[in-house]
Amino acid sequence: MTPMGTRNRFHSMNFEEEILTAPHDNSELYVVPSMRSLTAEEYVEAFKSFLDHSTEHQCMEEFNKQEMPHIMAGLGNGKSTLNVLGVGSGTGEQDLKMIRILQAEHPGVFINTEIIEPNPQHVAVYKELVNQAPDLQNASFIWHQLTSSEYEQQVKEKSAHKKFDFIHMIQMLYRVEDVPNTIKFFHSCLDRHGKLLIIILSDSSGWATLWKKYRHCLPLTDSGHYITSNDIEDVLKRIGVEYQVYEFPSGWDITECFIEGDPVGGRMMDFLTGTKNFLGTAPMDLKKRLQEALCQPECSSRKDGRIIFNNNLSMIVVES
Repeated sequence: MTPMGTRNRFHSMNFEEEILTAPHDNSELYVVPSMRSLTAEEYVEAFKSFLDHSTEHQCMEEFNKQEMPHIMAGLGNGKSTLNVLGVGSGTGEQDLKMIRILQAEHPGVFINTEIIEPNPQHVAVYKELVNQAPDLQNASFIWHQLTSSEYEQQVKEKSAHKKFDFIHMIQMLYRVEDVPNTIKFFHSCLDRHGKLLIIILSDSSGWATLWKKYRHCLPLTDSGHYITSNDIEDVLKRIGVEYQVYEFPSGWDITECFIEGDPVGGRMMDFLTGTKNFLGTAPMDLKKRLQEALCQPECSSRKDGRIIFNNNLSMIVVES
C-alpha cells in the first residue's frame, strides 16, 4: 500500500476486508483480508496439528506414570465414593487415564465424575470414549456443557457447594477471564484431604520467553491469556495454600513453520498466534519478527536439523 492510497473499510460476512485503491486513477483494486482470531472450531483444528507434532501427551503420560499414583493414593481418606471434577476436559482422553490410576489406587471405590466442557463436539467424543470403555463400570459421569465461569455462577446461584476429592484443570486457564478468582473458586470446591491439579506451561518454556520478551512479535488477534506456572504460583501464594510443582520436559517440532507455503506449518503458526491464516494475512515484517523470535535459543533448540520449540509443562498439585 502506498502512503498516497485511500482506504475504505466495510464488513463482509466472514471478516473485515480492506479495499486499497490508488487515488484518482483506474489502477488495480486490491482486496486484502485482515487478520482475525480463530473460531472455536478452527482452534480445535490448529490444536490437533500442535498435538500431532509435539510430545505434550507423552509428557503427561510420564507424569501419570511417575507421580500420579502416589498423588492419587492420598485422596479420600478411606471413603467408599470419590468425587472427581474435570474442568475444561476436552475430549476426555487425559481424564480417563487419571480415573484408571484412581481405580488402581483405590480398588472397589466408586468414582463419581463430573465434567465441565463447553464444546459440544468434545462432549460427544468424551461420551463415546466412556461408552466404549469396558473397565469403567465402577464410575459414573455427568457432563456440564458450560464454561468454568458459567459453572461457577450456577453453583453460586444454587448455594449448593458440592465438594470434590480431586479436581483437575489441564491446559485450560489460558482461556479463562479471571484466573485468580477461578483458581480460588475451584480450590474452595475441594473436600478435606482433596487435591487440585493444574497443568500449565512452565516458566522455563519457549512460550514464556515468547510472551514476555517477544510479545511485540505476536498479533493482537491472539485472544488467549499469556500465563505460565509462575503466574499460577503467585496466585497460590496469595491465597496461602500448600502446593507442589513437578516440571516435565516437552518439545514441539516447528520446522514446518519456516517452510514457505507448507500447510502444516501454516496451521502451527495459526495455533501459535491464535490467528486464522496468520502467514497469509499478517504484515511481512510481523511474520519475519515472529519467525526470528521462534529461532532464539531461549525458545527453541535444534536437533538433527529440526527446530524444536520448548513446550515444558508444570504440573502443580494444590492441597485442600
